[in-house]
Order: sequence, then structure tokens, then C-alpha cells
Amino acid sequence: MPKITINGKEIEFEKGMTVLQACELADVEIPRFCYHEKLSIAGNCRMCLVEMEKSPKPIASCAMPATEGMNIKTNTALVEKARKGVMEFLLANHPLDCPVCDQGGECDLQDQSLYYGVDKSRFVENKRFVKEKYMGPLIKTQMTRCIHCTRCVRFATEVAGVPEIGAIGRGENMEITTYLEKSMESELSANVIDLCPVGALTSKPYAFEARPWELKKTESIDVTDALGSNIRVDTYNWEVKRILPRLNNEINEEWISDKTRYSCDGLLKQRLDTPYIKKENKLQKSSWDEAINLLVGKIRSVKPDEIAGHIGDMINMENALAFKKLFKIIKSDNLEFREKNFYINPNEKMNYIFNSSIAGIENSDLILLIGSNPRHEATILNARIRKTFVQKKIPIFSIGDPGELTYDYEIIGNSTDDIKKIINQEHKFSQKLLSAKKPLIIIGESALELKSGPYIFEQLKKFLVDNNFINNDWNGLNILTQNASTTGLIDLKILKNQKEKNSSFFDDLKSKKFKILYLLGSDNLEFQKDNEFVIYQGSHGDRGAEIADIVLPSPAFTEQNGLYENLEGRVQEANKASYPIGDSLEDWKIFNRVIKKLDNQNQSLNFDELRKEVLQSIPNFSGLNQLPTKSEIEKKEIETNFFSEKILIKKLDYYFTNSISRSSKTMSECRQIRQKVKKDGTNN
Repeated sequence: MPKITINGKEIEFEKGMTVLQACELADVEIPRFCYHEKLSIAGNCRMCLVEMEKSPKPIASCAMPATEGMNIKTNTALVEKARKGVMEFLLANHPLDCPVCDQGGECDLQDQSLYYGVDKSRFVENKRFVKEKYMGPLIKTQMTRCIHCTRCVRFATEVAGVPEIGAIGRGENMEITTYLEKSMESELSANVIDLCPVGALTSKPYAFEARPWELKKTESIDVTDALGSNIRVDTYNWEVKRILPRLNNEINEEWISDKTRYSCDGLLKQRLDTPYIKKENKLQKSSWDEAINLLVGKIRSVKPDEIAGHIGDMINMENALAFKKLFKIIKSDNLEFREKNFYINPNEKMNYIFNSSIAGIENSDLILLIGSNPRHEATILNARIRKTFVQKKIPIFSIGDPGELTYDYEIIGNSTDDIKKIINQEHKFSQKLLSAKKPLIIIGESALELKSGPYIFEQLKKFLVDNNFINNDWNGLNILTQNASTTGLIDLKILKNQKEKNSSFFDDLKSKKFKILYLLGSDNLEFQKDNEFVIYQGSHGDRGAEIADIVLPSPAFTEQNGLYENLEGRVQEANKASYPIGDSLEDWKIFNRVIKKLDNQNQSLNFDELRKEVLQSIPNFSGLNQLPTKSEIEKKEIETNFFSEKILIKKLDYYFTNSISRSSKTMSECRQIRQKVKKDGTNN
């Protein structure tokens, strides 16, 4: 490996590194504003100046490639004078509003000026003023503070893939703006707030809410989609004030979607804080004892096979296992977690996870989407696909029309007939797929919902196995699930026992077989209520609570500990950041009350035991935050029927996918703007 000398110390570095990266290897901190590890190099803030032997002037270390034999000095009088000069120019036009700036306390400019700022100004001219720009309901602008680092511009263009921010004017008249001064359309837009090193772009919903040192910070994970993005929940007096991303290069890097970041105000709205019972067709406040007595009385009044349970999209694995245990005591196996009847083969782990892994997308050389829109179903995964597309220019194909994605793709069909042709090598695309070394096939729930869902999955899997695209080094079979709870609940075997081939939970629900329906955090199950007695247990007065006869309040995901398994089979922990509201109880504690009334054997549930059993139940489990071990390839072929059908990708109401985001005022504003854009083409 080549070597470079930094402050008299010889360091080995990898070819292609910059001087700044080599300095980081030597544990030398270099100040910077425009440089960012995940963005292209701009070299326009000049804060990272260092001295290089035989160079008459200081060099910008972020833009200078490191080469063998370089001698770099970072702590000389020349370097210090140069950095102080740069800082003086940056502050020449910067307003003196640190006390009222939302970036205060976590501002790069504030931190650097402490070390490199001077105590007086030599400029007597008036400071420039820049008009505030409109960037939508999420981003508050104060562009007079802008230091033209262009991080936001590069993020929008390179990572988000929606190039809607840019610079107009030159020199002192340069301004960063959305070109048409309209709301940003990217689902990743608010990441520019984290990237901005000054207070030019700050969070509009969080404006003037709290100072960073007043907040309690809790590391957790996101449950608004199946990705399991790593987040930090900031609370003030046990109220969730904001959600920020945590660095995890294997999942979300350092980005989160706007829905992940801003749904949190929904944690305060429409909350259930006390039990309710429907009397005279109206929900009325009740006590826990009255509600549990009524619930148990109803359960005892019907046969066990007339009781069904449905688990919602944000339920952790411990509570789901407790629910399963409750149903075992009731002697009913009518449990389901799917909101639509899509095909799942739970026989082995690889059948229902994203086998290539999120980070593994970058190793692929061809991507085929089948009935999937990653931009709305898994925004951060879509950003990873874009990153791979930009870096490697890999071809991306789709069966079904996903609409506007953030990269170029080609639609090669829109029906199950096209899949059959590809499998039988009768399609023009077949040869491209067979000639790829590491193809990535992403199957969405829209395809698995079809009557041909079993055929699509089983035959594509067989095709990949036969052509050695599923092996020890690579597995190109990937299922894109939409809910945070799905993978974990399959592992816990929470599916109706389908010994009778003709009967399923959805058929029984449609035929009105069930007399009691117990909804555990389930708000998205579509059915026509008739005479069913509905019990709803959840955190928000959402769709499930509207049709319920008994409402039992339980905490949201930020108010309890719990394990979730993301779409690639990685088990992660959501940590308690705030306390449950009012009289609400954790789900397993509610089940304990029900079991106590139902069962004379004195059974009770314990959270630690539930977690222990969950971890023992997960097949291929390798450890928390780890990918699962590879599963053996099952040779058994499953007979499936082919139906000629159109593959229509179901449109998601992106900002309203769960009970928390539907309660969020911010998400509602984003949704209104998006609907207005679709209607008349404007959004300002």
C-alpha cells in the first residue's frame, strides 16, 4: 500500500483516497463544511486547507488525491492563518442570530468559529440579505445564513435523485433555491436539514420547540416500513420532539425518509388513553375491569373457531407471541397478520426475506422489479438502488409499471405471461438475465396478491436455483414486504393452520364465519363489519377503533421496548423513549389480565421470558443487528397453477400508510401538497 507522511507520521492509505481521508486515518481532525463522505467532492468552502511540502500555497485536502511520498502538515502557522482567513470571509455576511437559530448547539459553523474565528471584524460594509425560499411544509429556510457549501444541492441530485435544488447567481449574489420555489417532491427531502452545516435549512415542524441539550436521546428503529432504519428519538418531558437518523451503512446509511422523520407529531394526536365500550352505538369511557369482563364474557359465549385475531403492521415480536399464547389458551388458531391475501411460503427463511441484503444491492449487476414500487414501499432501499445505478450504471427492468422512480428503468412486460416467458427462456429479456453474474429480483406484494402469486414465486425461485443464482455467495431472490412486523410474524408462525386447503382467514372473514374479531394494532384490514363483535387494542383512535365494540389502549412503538425483524431478516430492538399515555398498558400486560379472567391455571406472561422465547423461535438467527445465517436450499417443488393476469402495482397513499402518520398534521400537509400537484401540476 502507498504511504503518506502526515505531521511527521508515516501512514498507509488505500489508492484513490484524498488527503483529507488520509488525515482521518492518522487521527488528525480537518475542519470542513462542504465535504461529506456520501456526496461528491465540491471543494468550495476551503476550510480544509493544509500545507503540502513543495507547494507554494495551502491545498484543499478534500479535493487533492493522496499520492505516494506526500508530506502533509496540518498544524502549522500557515495553515492556521489560512483557516482563520477563510472563517473571516464566511462570517463576513453571516447574521448574528445564533441565540434564535434552531441549529444552535449543533452547528458546524458555531463549533469551527470557536477555534478559527477572530474576535473582531474588519468589514464595515452592510451584510447581504437573501429572501427566504419556500421549500414545502418540512424545511424552514433562512438563506441569509447560507455559506454556499452546496451539500443540499448535491444530495438532491445524487442521493434523492430529484434534482430540484440548485444555485442561481454568482459570487456574493449566489443563492441556493428550488428553481421554481415549490415544495420539494422527494421522499428524502428533509435529509438536507441534517446535511446543512449552518442554520440555513432547519426543520419547520420542530422550529423553536427545544434546544438539543434539553432533549433525552434514545437509540431506536423505525417501524413505518419494513426496512428498520436506525433512528434516534429525541424527547422533551417524555414528549417526542423529533426523530433523527443514526448511521448504519448496512441499512439506511445516514438517511431516513420524510415519513420516518416527521410522523412523530402523530404520537401526540388521536391517542387512546382509557378503555372504551360501545353503548347505544357510541363509544363511552370505561374501566379496565369492566372492559376485560365484557371481553372475557364474549369469548366464553362463542365457539373457539368463531374467534379470530389480526395483528397490525407495527406490533413487536414479544407482543405478537403473547397474542399467540392468548389464542392458544382460547383454543383458536385463526390468527393472521397480512392485510391482503398475498402468497407466503414459510417453509424456509429465504422464501420471505430480502436475501441479497440492502447493502448487497451494491454488488448486483442487473435488477428486475416484479410488481413493486420501491420508491414508496421502501424509500431508503430505493435510494440504495439509485446509488448502485449511479455508480455502476447497471440496467434496471420492471414487470408492471411502478410510475416515476429516481433512476432509469425499462418496462419489459405487464402480465404474468411475461414472467412465464422469462422462466421458459422465450422472452428477449431471458438472455440478459442469464448472462448476469449477480442478478437481483425484487418481488413485491402486488405480484404475490395475484391468483398466480404462488406460481410467480415458486417458479422464479426454481429458475434462480436451476441457473445457480442462489448459491453460497449470492442469492438473487428478494421479497419486498411493506410492514415492519411481517418478517418477524412469519418466523413466529403466526399464520392460520391451513390443513383445509379450501379455507383461509380471508375466506372465513368474507363468509362471516367469525363472531369475534380481535384486532391487535390492526388498522389496515379491509372488511365489511356486519354482526362481528370487534375488539380493538392499539395506540390511536384510527380505523380499527372506529368499528370496535371494545377499545383497549396500548402504547406506541416509542413507548415500549420490543424486537422487530426487518425485511432482510435482521433482528433489531426498538427502545422505550417515552412513557405510555393515560391508562394505556403494554399489550402483553393486557393479555395477562384477559388470561387471568379466562384461565384457572394461573398462567401469566413475562416480558423477559417472551423475549427469550422469541429469540429461540427465530430460524437462522445469528444475533441482534446481524443478518440471518444462510438457509439450506429446499429441493422440494410445490405445485402451482398459472393464470394469465395483468400485474398492476397498487398505489400506496405514501404519507398515510399507518395510524401514526394518519394522525400527523405534518404528514397531512405533505399529502395535500402531493394531491394538489397531481391535480393541477403546481405545489406552491
